[in-house]
Amino acid sequence: MATALRTHSVGRVLLHRVTLTYLIVALLWVVAGVLKPGFASAGHLRYLLELAAVMGIVAAGQTLVIIAAGIDLSVASVITFSAMMLPLLSPAGDPSGLAGVAATLLLTTAVGTLNGLGIVLLRVHPLILTLATATILQGALILIAGGSAISVNNPAVVFLGNGKLLGWPMTIVTWLVLGSLVTALLHATVLGAWLFAIGTNDRASRLAGVAVGPALVAAYAISGFCAGLGGLLLLGMNRQGYVGIGEPYLLGSIAAVVLGGTSILGGRGSYLGTVAGAVLLVTITALITVVNASAGWRSILFGALILGLLLLSGRDRESR
Repeated sequence: MATALRTHSVGRVLLHRVTLTYLIVALLWVVAGVLKPGFASAGHLRYLLELAAVMGIVAAGQTLVIIAAGIDLSVASVITFSAMMLPLLSPAGDPSGLAGVAATLLLTTAVGTLNGLGIVLLRVHPLILTLATATILQGALILIAGGSAISVNNPAVVFLGNGKLLGWPMTIVTWLVLGSLVTALLHATVLGAWLFAIGTNDRASRLAGVAVGPALVAAYAISGFCAGLGGLLLLGMNRQGYVGIGEPYLLGSIAAVVLGGTSILGGRGSYLGTVAGAVLLVTITALITVVNASAGWRSILFGALILGLLLLSGRDRESR
């Protein structure tokens, strides 16, 4: 009897969506390492984790929003806005570059806050409002930058994108710190409990005394901050910013969240799963690049993954 219970418990763990995602990642790394020598080397895997860090950071805010039964379609534009606005917001008299970083993150957090306020006060669906925000930011960038690329000389941003702390790339260190904070927020704070409650049943949450409005504004503000931070990391890694630099992260951030087992309908999920989803997406992208597949096939694969997991999430929710 005890053996049967242990076997059942192990089976449940192995079939859990988060566990399955991590197992798929490990399997892909092993198979790719066998078929393509060097793919599973420590240096290449570290590089993949650096790329996944940007996706994971952007998806951190998206996780909070989706758990609350929302969605943020402005993250790609906020990433680009962050990367392009940094030089304009960096004072010439600040050799460290920290003032420009702080100003940029405050600006992107303000964009996220406005998203939340619009959804709460105007009662506009998140999909429509955040899409409108994305369009406005795209237009503003064209007016400000005129479609030209910019180079970065900000020491703080260069350190974030290319520096190391105790031998670890700053991109990964930043991801670890942010990931720990988001995990603690979701599972050890009142705000996290509110977001899960809102995603499960908005009306019941209001009747139970949950501060739905402030919680949603906070979630979208954090999403704006995370997208802005992702933009700064990208800028530091590439040493260059351009209009459209954030485009791959709109689809990618949503895919990472859903691949990690968070229900697209809200009310259930974890950031630990999103981490696995981000690593899986970057690994798949790397494999596609190794076999010289076109960007079109990459988009088809991402779209198919999201569609399949959306259907799976919907069925999971119906069975609850």
